[in-house]
Amino acid sequence: MSPESAALFSNAGYVVISILLVMTIYMIFEPMLQGDKVKKRMDAVASARDGMRQDRLKNLNEQARLRADNKGVAKNMVDKFSLEKLLEATDLKDKLAQAGLRGQGPIYKFYLARLIAPIVGLVFGTVFLIILNTPGWAMMQRVALTLGLTIFGYYLPSIYVKNIAGKRLSSIMPVFPDALDLLLICVEAGMSVELAFGRVSEELAESSVELAEEFSLTTAELSYLTSRRLAYENLARRNNHVGIRAVSTALIQAERYGTPLGDTLRTMANENRQMRVLLAEKKAAGLPAKLTVPMILFFLPVLFIVILTPAAMRLSTAL
Repeated sequence: MSPESAALFSNAGYVVISILLVMTIYMIFEPMLQGDKVKKRMDAVASARDGMRQDRLKNLNEQARLRADNKGVAKNMVDKFSLEKLLEATDLKDKLAQAGLRGQGPIYKFYLARLIAPIVGLVFGTVFLIILNTPGWAMMQRVALTLGLTIFGYYLPSIYVKNIAGKRLSSIMPVFPDALDLLLICVEAGMSVELAFGRVSEELAESSVELAEEFSLTTAELSYLTSRRLAYENLARRNNHVGIRAVSTALIQAERYGTPLGDTLRTMANENRQMRVLLAEKKAAGLPAKLTVPMILFFLPVLFIVILTPAAMRLSTAL
């Protein structure tokens, strides 16, 4: 080998050794330069959670301020006459929350309505039934009807709230299994529970405003409450349905015992979907009984007319 070739190979060996040395030093010190990846990820999640918490609290404070501006007259009336003690209703906050009425404003309006409605019924019965002396009615019948209107006015606000809660729940439950599927996808994608509820609430804004609102409230409560158990219990309390209560209980148990949240959501989604199918089958099974009265009132008379009219015409011609 010539001296030039030996020098060339020697220089190439030095270059290769230098590159390997630099790569070795980089591989040794590279983890130190990057820092703790887990810590960075946790800091990012914590900052995102804090930002989400601030946004939710800002929205809730704005809603509370708007409600507070509209409850002045009702609050003064309730406080002046001590209607909360006089017309006390059990579990009123939970019933109003199930109807989507949150805050102190609906409570004051409920007590004010419970005071005014019986008075209106009593005045109406006294004027139109007793004073104006409605013909065809005995005095005891008019007095009994007046008392009935008064009692009905007392229970009218509760009936109204219950009706609103039923309509709201009927709009939530058809979409609830799909919402659990979306939660499952978000959790299996690596999102935290707070981010998953927030993301699903945004996706459900068009299909079900009520359920999107419930998930948004749950997101806020998961962010600022001391325990996730309280947030899940509040979700079940605001929606008095066996399916939602079962999901809340399952989430509480998964949080307590550390079971996989994905398996829990998958099982609950299947159960709620089966419950939705059973409810549809129940309505379909009750349809013949509900059609009996309309058939008797509308179908059978027409059928008798179609069948008996030719016979009657022939009989009249023969006679």
